[in-house]
Formats: sequence, structure tokens, C-alpha cells
Amino acid sequence: MPLGTLHPAESRTVHDPETGVRITQLTDHKAHSHHTYFTNPGWYDDGRRLLLASDRGNATNLYGLDLDSHELRQLTDLPDGATVASNLFHSVSLNPLRAEAYFWHGRNLVALDLDSLEQRVLHTTPARFGEGGTTNVTADGAWVMISYSEDLSDRLALDLGNGYVGFREYWEARPLSRILRVPVDGGEAEVVREERAWIGHVNTSPTRPELLTFCHEGPWHLVDHRIWLLDLSTGEATAIRPTSGTEMVGHEYWLEGGEFIGFHGWTGGREQTGPFHGAVRFDGTGLWEAPLVESSMHYHSRDLEMIVGDGTKTAPRLMVWQREGDAFTPPRLLHRHRGSFHTQALHVHPTVSPDARQVLFTSDARGYGAVHLLDLPEDLGDLPLVDP
Repeated sequence: MPLGTLHPAESRTVHDPETGVRITQLTDHKAHSHHTYFTNPGWYDDGRRLLLASDRGNATNLYGLDLDSHELRQLTDLPDGATVASNLFHSVSLNPLRAEAYFWHGRNLVALDLDSLEQRVLHTTPARFGEGGTTNVTADGAWVMISYSEDLSDRLALDLGNGYVGFREYWEARPLSRILRVPVDGGEAEVVREERAWIGHVNTSPTRPELLTFCHEGPWHLVDHRIWLLDLSTGEATAIRPTSGTEMVGHEYWLEGGEFIGFHGWTGGREQTGPFHGAVRFDGTGLWEAPLVESSMHYHSRDLEMIVGDGTKTAPRLMVWQREGDAFTPPRLLHRHRGSFHTQALHVHPTVSPDARQVLFTSDARGYGAVHLLDLPEDLGDLPLVDP
């Protein structure tokens, strides 16, 4: 389909039979569609549109969904769709100050004007490196922060995007990784960190342009430490929420205000028992966390007053917790999403909307990945408690 093609609305609205919450399925196509990664919320145009990726037309492309009409506008017409399917939704990010998105197409970092749909290549990974990972834009809109690691496919059988084949082997190989900042207006990229560790999940503070987090990727119970803060003004990297014993933490994200970093983890190590959730200020102060009843693969929130999780493969359900003093309340059920978590693109990745009134998620319960918006009830106490 040519650029700018409008696809008619595919949406349908239902009310969950157990909880009564209103859920709008935004996409309905015989191909997978998925929202952006939960650390890169896809709302743009002052919240009137939503950035999505979809595999329709035998190629993976970006689409802008009008949240009033639910029409889909095709934003890219990328060749070789198979080469972008694994990383397009995961890599795309939005500039907070201009109508522009950034994503990887193969080894090229591309800037997309969301109005004119013109594209510019900002950076290409060197020959020894593979496709880039997540992108994220600094709070001043001036830089795209990126990371990439060595291409070891000549000696390792890898499929890190779909099914994580070779996940542990790649971590054990200690690939050379880099974090770079790329000027959005064009120009030379600058390497701001380089080390022999698998680096991923570069996330910028939404208010402080000098701060970002990154992670040491790999098996959570084996990595030296997962969550790191990088201060671009000094080049210093510090461990966030140091762990001890069998503790594991990860899936970090910035809370509203750009000062605190949210995370979740387990006290029981590889067995993933003793789930907890919390946040800490970027300088290591203000740590607050509390145990959770029930566990999830991913969590998201705007603050710690309310967090949303997506359950597990054996209990695939959206749940919500509220803070009450120094503890979280028992979780309440929002929706049994029945997502498979089968590949990265089909992970549910619940994302709380900027106004904290909706939850965006992907589910393949009807066979293909589809994007949904769930309306949170005004009184979360009206929701049923999650069965143990």
C-alpha cells in the first residue's frame, strides 16, 4: 500500500463478562499488530493518535491510528518486511518536541516525519555490529539515544527477537556493545559508552536530558547487575537498586516526572518467587518497594499509586494493584487477556495511558496479535479480587 493510505476502522468494543470493564479492540486483521514497547508509549499528536506496527500486506510497517475514528494511516512502506519484523515495534520511539519518530530498518536508524512521511537515515551501524536495539529521545528532543552490540551470527545460532534462541549463549559471549547519541538534525553520532557486556533497553528520562537508564541483558539470575543509570554530563554509570543474594530486578521504566525509576523483581531468584515492585530516585535515594500478591511478566504505571501487570503464561490476565500506606493492596482483576507471550511482538506489555485512565495492551487470544485499549473504572475497588 502506498504511503498515507487510510484503512477503515477495524475496531469493536466489548465489556469484560467478569469485571465489566470496557475494552476496545483497535485492530482486527489476519496478521499480527502490536503497540510500541511499554517504555516508549506511542501516543502522539497531543494524544489524538497512536503509533502501531502491523504485519499486514506481507511487510511490517508503522501505522498511525486516529483515536476518534479508529482509522489507520500507513506511515511507512518498508521493503523486505521480514528484516524489520523482529525489531520495528521494539525500537520505535517518539520525539517529545516534534512530530517525528525513530526506528531501525535493518542496520539503518531512520527518522520519520509523522506529517509529511518523509524519511531520513540518521545513522548506520558499523559492519561488525548487528541491528540496533531500543531507541529513545532525550527530554530536550535533540538526541536519539541508541545501543547496538556485535553481530555474532557467524558463530552463534541466534534469534533474539522471536523466541530468544541463543539468548544465554549470546550473553556468555560478552559482545562488544555501544551506547550512542545521534543528533536528530543530522550529523556525527557520538559513542557515550562502550563495554564488553550485552547492553539493551536504553530509556531516557522524560524531563532530564542528561539522564538515561540501560540494562545488562541476559538471564536475570546470572547477569552481574541489570539496571544501570548513565549520566551523560559526566559519563558515569551507576547500578540502580543493587541486589543481594537471590534477588533479581529489571524491566525498569521512568515514572512521571522523570526523577524516579520503576522496576519489579523477585526475591526467589530463578524460581521467580517473592514478587515485589518499587521505585528509586536516579541518585539512589528515596527507595520504596513492597511485596506483591501474584506475579506478572511486565508492569507499568505513571506513579506507584497504581500499577498494572499482565500476569504469566499460565495465568494470562491483566491485574491492578494500588498503594496503601507502605504496602500494595491485593490485586484486582481487569481482564483475562489470554495472550500467548509467544514472541516479543506478542508480549502483552501493558502500558498506562498518559492520563492514567486507560491501559494499552496486545493480545493474540483470537489467533493474531491485536491492539486493545481498556478503560479503567473510576473506582478500582469495584473490581473483583484476583483468585489465588
